[in-house]
Amino acid sequence: MKIVSGGVCAAKGFQAAGIHCGIRANHSKRDLALIVSSVPASAAAVYTTNLVKGAPLTVTKRHISDGVAQAVICNSGNANTCNANGIEIAEEMSALTAQALGIRAQDVVVASTGVIGQPLNIAPIAAGIAPLKAALSDDGSADACEAIMTTDVKKKEIAVEFTVGGKTCHLGGIAKGSGMIHPNMATMLVFLTTDAAIAPAMLTKALQGDIRKTFNMISVDGDTSTNDMVAILANGLAGNDEITAEGEDFSAFMQALNTVNVYLCRGIAADGEGATKLLECAVSGAKDEAAAKTVAKSVVCSNLTKAAMFGEDANWGRVLCAIGYSGADVDVDKVGVSFRSAAGSVEVCRDGAGVPFSEKVAAQVLHESEIDILVTLGDGDGAATAWGCDLSYEYVRINGDYRT
Repeated sequence: MKIVSGGVCAAKGFQAAGIHCGIRANHSKRDLALIVSSVPASAAAVYTTNLVKGAPLTVTKRHISDGVAQAVICNSGNANTCNANGIEIAEEMSALTAQALGIRAQDVVVASTGVIGQPLNIAPIAAGIAPLKAALSDDGSADACEAIMTTDVKKKEIAVEFTVGGKTCHLGGIAKGSGMIHPNMATMLVFLTTDAAIAPAMLTKALQGDIRKTFNMISVDGDTSTNDMVAILANGLAGNDEITAEGEDFSAFMQALNTVNVYLCRGIAADGEGATKLLECAVSGAKDEAAAKTVAKSVVCSNLTKAAMFGEDANWGRVLCAIGYSGADVDVDKVGVSFRSAAGSVEVCRDGAGVPFSEKVAAQVLHESEIDILVTLGDGDGAATAWGCDLSYEYVRINGDYRT
């Protein structure tokens, strides 16, 4: 398996585009994205667990209940959430897209992201469909990626090449996510495409299985979005025998999916609103995987730990505090903590107690843009990794006037 260019267009038969249609007042920002497969594809998705859900999620869930989709339409600048006519707007977005492409409306995945509770005017979207279709290209992934961004600073895009049953396959993805990220199923908006042939049931199994150790393991601010969705389309144009059960081919597909999802997870965490550092908490020695996950997520969610990382302060007591209230069954007297980065590593805690360390070396380690928080529990073989970011002054500034 290797990293390749192309994003969601790396897989055979997929094109994408992104334009400015007028939802955003800023004309320099694209706000409407389209991804299209040349043939109907197997489809699967996972959605937010928030009881308040964006209308597009309800529509998409209904559309792909048969396991088939052929296009993704997504706008930024408005979440189409908590609107009286939200379902109607989402269905109209699907219908307009389907009409332009000559496909069924029920084969369209529809998504929106942006401000909650603000009516979404269909007019700019309707006017933008024709130029959006005209802009479709094999190189359109980057434009589509830009069009789904809100407070994101960096594009999140990747593709891999891998082999299934002797056939060369591709799997690519784009993502948006910077704030309101604390998922229990997926995160913000992620669109994945592949030319591998895989049955809808197995595609769903693969996606649901992988997000438990990828998108479920990131947090920026502890807020679960109303519009979280990860959707994947598999059109089978690579020509491999369709994956219909677990086995060697399914494992190869899962490896590719995990590689793409981990990359996007790290990108989302690193691009957290106001963030200056990517935090990765790797827990080992837990009683089981569930305990490891609980501890890792608790550490990256700790506002005090996040603030210490921003200040480049090796305040390891905040890490132990987060472990202690995590709810996991942990013997605190066995806990060890180290910080690691490109500048080196420093052990700060062993057997639940502090150890002498150089504050100068620790500051150098924490000065880097990517910090590993290594936690050992000494209770078993359970391990897990979670991703987050530091907490800076800029986070408050961004969210203090986000709507206005």
